[in-house]
Amino acid sequence: MICTYAHLDEEKLKAIKEVEKKIGKTLLAFSCRDMDVAPLSDEQMEELKRLEDKIGFPLVAV
Repeated sequence: MICTYAHLDEEKLKAIKEVEKKIGKTLLAFSCRDMDVAPLSDEQMEELKRLEDKIGFPLVAV
């Protein structure tokens, strides 16, 4: 499963902001979907690890 920030229309964004104001907390909306992780060779995995180290973020091949 992979999740990203949800794309919200004005109505949904307004509803979230109202609850944020009411509870005094910031809310984040996510959209998730199932995905299969791509099989990687040892060489590809090493390349991925080098890039993760360089950019400072984990990556997932799909």
